[in-house]
Amino acid sequence: MLPDIDLTPPERRVWDAFPEGRPVDLRTGEAEADDPARGDRWGADRTVRAAVLAALLLGGNPEPSAAVASLRLTGARITGPLDLDGAEINHVLWLEHCFIEEPLSLYGASTRTIGVKDSRLPGIEAGLARVQGRFDLKRSVLEGGRLSLVNAHVVGELSLNGARIAADGKWAVFAGGLVMESGVFCTNLTTRGGVRLPGAQLPGGLFMRGARISSPDGVALAADSVTASTLDLSEGFTAEGTVRLRGARISDNLNFARARLKGARDGAAEPSLVCLQAQATDLDLSLAEPPTGAIDVRGAQVSFLHENEHSWPDVVELDGFVYGAIEMTGAGRRPEAVGRREGVVRRVEWIGRSPGYSPQPYEQLADCYRRVGHDDDARRVLLAKQRHRRRTLSPAGRAWGHVLDATVGYGYRPWLAGAWLLSLVLLGTLVFTAHDPTQVEGNGGAPFQPFVYTLDLLIPIGGLGQRTNWYWADTGPQWLAYGLIAAGWVLTTAVLAGVTRTVNRG
Repeated sequence: MLPDIDLTPPERRVWDAFPEGRPVDLRTGEAEADDPARGDRWGADRTVRAAVLAALLLGGNPEPSAAVASLRLTGARITGPLDLDGAEINHVLWLEHCFIEEPLSLYGASTRTIGVKDSRLPGIEAGLARVQGRFDLKRSVLEGGRLSLVNAHVVGELSLNGARIAADGKWAVFAGGLVMESGVFCTNLTTRGGVRLPGAQLPGGLFMRGARISSPDGVALAADSVTASTLDLSEGFTAEGTVRLRGARISDNLNFARARLKGARDGAAEPSLVCLQAQATDLDLSLAEPPTGAIDVRGAQVSFLHENEHSWPDVVELDGFVYGAIEMTGAGRRPEAVGRREGVVRRVEWIGRSPGYSPQPYEQLADCYRRVGHDDDARRVLLAKQRHRRRTLSPAGRAWGHVLDATVGYGYRPWLAGAWLLSLVLLGTLVFTAHDPTQVEGNGGAPFQPFVYTLDLLIPIGGLGQRTNWYWADTGPQWLAYGLIAAGWVLTTAVLAGVTRTVNRG
């Protein structure tokens, strides 16, 4: 217990109120004078030494048996280091509208509920701490330091709603390995520096609606291998830097609805979103504006994908991305049915933004359409896959690919062969009707029939007994006959190749 003569009047008030858990309010009642941003001007009548608070929390003034002691202080200037490293604290620590001159240190401590609300302080070190209650930092300002919760364990919720953290390093929140038993609430959080949560366990979810995270090193949110029920990064969430969720396991929603993902840093292009090998039930990418950097969802797996016209930047890494269903959403309109023609065109264009050629993204989209009964749309996607693949082939392969595309649509548009056949038959019939052929000497047979003669030229195998009996003295019809024979072979070969490709699902 501290001697009475060592305590100033405001310290004596805090000391005497602690055993009964009574709050002490040192504010003047004037909003401007009570603003913690002006706390460095507060005088002795509002100043409490951190050593006095530490002594109370460590049992310096025991509470009577009928009371529950707690330290509840409002409107104070707290001087000196509040060092509680490794302490066993059995009392609530609740500070509001305070100006705290030095960082709060709780490294390895075991505590009850901690509240530092609407206050200003340089930072908080709570690595390896165990908080048997809430950790509440609502609307507080951490200037020049960071919030460290590395391998901490918090039984209640962690609230950073409305807080501002301006770190002097690259991480504003440093919480790798954090174990939560409730939710993490960061609505309207503002940081200078990234939020680092690799390996965190968040069964109650992470809620960052409206948060603004600005990272000087290019990583705004690092949540690699995080395990969570929900990651809500929506409704104005803004990341200036990469949102990195490699290997994250999210049992419910990963929500970016109306978020802004800005991967550019100092003029250099950084990825906006990296979800490599991540898993989620529901992924909502209906963004407020197009991302400035690439999106990487290679190997990710989601059951439902929601997208809009702003979802996909100029570069998208899609290889191995698996989704069960996909729908288009947008402001003021209902979700798009999976099979609308414009949706197919737009999604094929989205896949085409992936660097290089990979068949898997096309096959995944086609499979999605087939599962809902839109086989025509699936064929359009697979045709687009073949056209993309064609650009990777040799000149000869590209030439044959153009033939297959024009004649049978790589087997996905077999009706094209019929259209070509009908056009060639019509052309041949008209031309041969207008000219008189010459019969081969010594060959009898049926009289000349322009329509049957044209069909006979187009059928490469067998015959109808016309082309062997007649020829043309005029060079024009004769060259047309040669051309029809060649066209017949090309059409037949293309049809066979297209059928084979379709059977094998090309």
